[in-house]
Amino acid sequence: MNESRQSPEPAPLGVLSQLWRYPVKSMAAEAVERSEVSWHGVAGDRRWAFLRRDSETNGFPYLTIRDEPRMCLYRAELTEPARPDASSVQVSTPEGTRYAVDDPELAHRLGDGVRLTRLRRGMHDAMPLSLISTATVAELCRRAGVPYEPQRFRPNLLVETTEDRPFTEDEWVGRTLALGSTVLRVDLHDPRCVMINTDPRTSETTPAVLRALADRKARAGVYASVVTPGSVATGDKLVLN
Repeated sequence: MNESRQSPEPAPLGVLSQLWRYPVKSMAAEAVERSEVSWHGVAGDRRWAFLRRDSETNGFPYLTIRDEPRMCLYRAELTEPARPDASSVQVSTPEGTRYAVDDPELAHRLGDGVRLTRLRRGMHDAMPLSLISTATVAELCRRAGVPYEPQRFRPNLLVETTEDRPFTEDEWVGRTLALGSTVLRVDLHDPRCVMINTDPRTSETTPAVLRALADRKARAGVYASVVTPGSVATGDKLVLN
């Protein structure tokens, strides 16, 4: 008698430990338990940004933590979380003052000539999703002598890997992974800049963090694109597809 046999499920590479979106580019993250993921990444992620005064003549027009480290202390929240890609945003300054994201006074606080822009497909530096492992964060913070803080690296997806080994995610470049009902393709290593030197809790800078990547050509974590849109939630298993 023939018996049908099911292929065993692939062993998970890890689980999604934390999930973040950044309603305004370079402002503080908004943690979420679950999110839809489209071709343009996590719903509501980086749909708003501020432009520098010289944005028309600069190859990278956005105002970021590199220009103004205190941007990481501004907390942006969607006013309509059920409509993340269409929602407006409220921003709380480090002093606790709240502004609508399109209030001219907020742009004025950020700098002379700064102005707001919005793009529903998001304003990502390279790919719509960024991922890093807890082991990688722990190793880099240890090397630099700073407290463990994943938000230094501003990921969308923080994965606790099954194998507790830093930089495991390097091995996923070129692979297709499933997370929740979403399928991702890991396309690139994530090249880091001075932004990771900024402590997201205080905005103080510590050059030792970027120096800790000197032997890795400043690369930590990976960028991914979306093969199949779906949803993800903390606790979801990450598996090879």
